[in-house]
Amino acid sequence: MASSYSIYSTSLLLLLSFQLFSTISEAIVPASDTFTYVNEGDFGDYIVEYDANYRALPPFNNPFQLCFYNTTPNAFTLALRMGTVRSEALMRWVWEANRGNPVRENATLTFGTDGNLILADSDGRIAWQTNTANKGVVGFQVLPTGNMVLHDGKGNFIWQSFDSPTDTLLVGQSLKSGGASKLVSRASAMNNVDGAYSLVMEPKQLAMYYKSPNSPRPMLYWSSAEWFTIDKGSLANLTLTSVPDTDEGFLYYLVFDYFTKNPSSNQNRYMAYSRYNNTLSYLRLGIDGNLRFYTYNPNVQGVAWELVYTFLDRGSMEGECQLPEKCGKFGLCENNQCVACPTPNGLIGWSRECEAKVASCKASEFGYYKLEGVDHFMIKYTRGDGGRKESDCESKCSKDCKCMGYFYHTSDSRCWIAYDLKTLTKNGNSTHLAYIKAPKK
Repeated sequence: MASSYSIYSTSLLLLLSFQLFSTISEAIVPASDTFTYVNEGDFGDYIVEYDANYRALPPFNNPFQLCFYNTTPNAFTLALRMGTVRSEALMRWVWEANRGNPVRENATLTFGTDGNLILADSDGRIAWQTNTANKGVVGFQVLPTGNMVLHDGKGNFIWQSFDSPTDTLLVGQSLKSGGASKLVSRASAMNNVDGAYSLVMEPKQLAMYYKSPNSPRPMLYWSSAEWFTIDKGSLANLTLTSVPDTDEGFLYYLVFDYFTKNPSSNQNRYMAYSRYNNTLSYLRLGIDGNLRFYTYNPNVQGVAWELVYTFLDRGSMEGECQLPEKCGKFGLCENNQCVACPTPNGLIGWSRECEAKVASCKASEFGYYKLEGVDHFMIKYTRGDGGRKESDCESKCSKDCKCMGYFYHTSDSRCWIAYDLKTLTKNGNSTHLAYIKAPKK
């Protein structure tokens, strides 16, 4: 009897598996819904972010439209644009498929009956794809939230652009543990590759990092510790949401909803507000490493965009001096202003030309000059090496060719090695010392 039951169960399982496979394999995109768009023809007439050239494609859902755009000749990015012609305001790029891997004129975007969305260069090279061939996809949509999706016959998302953010998080979009857990800045307005800055969702916090070719690892310059603390468990995901104030009736808040696991909990942090519906908003990690909330009001002409909140700003909890490149390659910052250029001969007036001299690797050919009451941008959010003598800190820097200086707190014997100097902050505490490496005369 047991043997017959086992045979029956196995047969039923095989039948169900076959039916499921057949259902998926038979789910194809109707030929009428397939497309191939070619990157060719005239450019659009309206002003878009980064002063780019663009070609708008048919996929559209107000105020989002799919486009090819470029900021350097013959190097195109497939992207979603936010904004409408009617508002007469700048249109901005809120999602990109192939940053750092551009395509050329006559590149193609193809959605075939197998359900795969493919961006191919003019020579046939595949630059980007959704990898959704024969996975049950029956349709393609750009949703009014700005989420571009491939869905099955029941409306379930097989692929969505919300799962692969670049430098922007739209309302309803999340950072996820085990998935897309960070935003990465753009290098410059002209150069569309990954920049030096990242916003990372970590187990206990959101954190912003600066990474340059000279630094062996990213340097922390901001964390969310002052906004929310994860005492127990770890962050599973964080979602940007828009919440109306039902009491006031005319206020809408931008909120971080964040979920933790082990143990499970759901909390939120109210970040900013507007006096109109702000569901068309986004969080952007800028080229300068700052975080900003922007809101789009399609009912306002000319001034449809509002900068709602800037994270590192003279009016926020953290000032502009915390931005690594606030004072360019080198400079002393105080009260949100670049006030001086430190040199071996003392402080002089700051300008964009202020730069620390690169020292030789030979210890006999360089020395250090001292600054009192000065911190590096990484010091506020990192503990450095504790229990070190000042001479040990100097020795560590001197033995490392890439070290540009070291920072030492005499009050608690803490040491920080700096591979980039950038912006130093004046703090008035004479126990906070900076030693800048410089060539001997």
